[in-house]
Formats: sequence, C-alpha cells, structure tokens
Amino acid sequence: MRVVLTSSLAELHPKVDGFLAERVERNVQASLLVHARAGRMAGQKPLFAWSTDEHDGLLFFAMRIPPWPLLVSELEDDQAEALVESWLAEDPDVPGVSGAPATARAVARAWQKRTEGEVRSRMREAMHLLREVIEPSAWPAGALRQAQQEDRALLTSWERAFVLDSGITPDAADEAERTIARRLDSGSQFIWQDGAPVSTLAVSPAIAGTVRIGPVYTPPEHRRRGYASAAVATACVHALAEGAYQCMLFTDLANPTSNKIYAAVGFQRFADWEELELSR
Repeated sequence: MRVVLTSSLAELHPKVDGFLAERVERNVQASLLVHARAGRMAGQKPLFAWSTDEHDGLLFFAMRIPPWPLLVSELEDDQAEALVESWLAEDPDVPGVSGAPATARAVARAWQKRTEGEVRSRMREAMHLLREVIEPSAWPAGALRQAQQEDRALLTSWERAFVLDSGITPDAADEAERTIARRLDSGSQFIWQDGAPVSTLAVSPAIAGTVRIGPVYTPPEHRRRGYASAAVATACVHALAEGAYQCMLFTDLANPTSNKIYAAVGFQRFADWEELELSR
C-alpha cells in the first residue's frame, strides 16, 4: 500500500476536504486544516499522510501539527501498518496518536511493533452532538461576548490551566499563547462575562454544517454556578441560528460532571475518542 506524505498544504490530495466532511468524527482534522490554510499555524511544521484506492478515493487521512499527537481518521489494521512504516521515516519522535479508539489502538500496535516502545492511554473522551438546545432552567448572571486582544493574558493562563487539568499532551501547555493568539485572530474565542470574565470557550468554524464547541474552561473559583452551561447553550443557539445543522463537543469520560452538564443542554453521546501516549 502506497502512503503519500507531505508537509505542504498545496500538495494535499484534492479530495481531502470532501473526505473529511463525510463524517463528523473527522471534524477536528478539518477545522485544523482551516486554521493552517489561513496562516494561523505559522512556525508549526505540519505533516500529512493518506492512501487512496483504485478510484483515487481516500482510504484514510492522518496529520500532525507539533506538539500535538498524530490525528488519524478511521482505518484498517493493514492501513495502520502502512501508515506507521511511512510516518516514522519522517517523524520518528511522534509522541502520541488520537482518534476513534479502534483506530488509535491499531496505530499504537503498529508503532509498538516497530519500535518496541510503550503505549499508555492518556485520555478517553466521548463525542456529543446537539441539534436543538435545551435552555438551562436558571440562567446565571452575565452574558457571552467575543474575546478581545486585551483578554489575551488571562485567556493564555486559563488555556494552560485547562491543558494541565485535562491531561492533554503536556507540551500543549507551552503552546497556550500561540493557541489563544490563533483563536483571537479568527474570532473564535468567547467569554462569559459576569462583571469580570468567569468562563471561556472556543467555537470552531462550521464544517459540513457542524460547529465544534470547545474547549470549555471555568476556573475553580467560578465553578458550580452554571456559567459553562450557559456559555455552551448560548454558543450553540448562535451557531444554529447562523445556519449550522448541529453542534458537537468532546467530554472527558473521567469527568462525569461535564457529561451530565452538557447532556442537560441537549447534547447526546454518539461516539468515543482516545488519545494514546507513545514513548520509547
């Protein structure tokens, strides 16, 4: 099986956007491509890979933007073997893999077979969809507003706290400033303001009618007051009103509180996701 690898956005397969739009599970890859094409990944050298069938249709698509783990669409075990063989030649220090559990584990097995390294589950998540908002029975004080440049320092500190709290790739904490700058530049970061900022969330661009909400973060001193629920509900109302067909978000399966909160807003779990750490 031939695997094509490139670091050039201009050299991506012409069918990649259609392929990623076919399934909502590929939304993260699709939204990252939007940011990359808009020049918001400056200084971060990406790597992309794919294979095609006899009709030139994509079988899978993989990508990594350091320091984040490898993101992989659904694939078969033999495709995982081919991907890993090609990928390690270009990115031997790949720190992890993220995707549907069966996919992530297939890639990890193929990686372990070639490197004899160790695999550890870093995070297990659930993916949720919402098509109609259930408004909270009691709204907290305040309102959702778009974040501004003057919020940069606060949001950067909150992004670092979110990364460390959630167990995401540790190096991502060092990317907090760049991450927030990218979201401010794209107008995708929002704040729930109750006198002062008390909660924040990001809203990714609509991909095939799906808007992804998150990450969502409320600092400890402002939790249990309904700010996150109200912020998510408001963001979803706006997204649906602007033409989105549905909203999606990820929740940490180790945090039953967040799963309960978002279910109350109208989200329903439809698939799982897993990030595996690769070390040697």
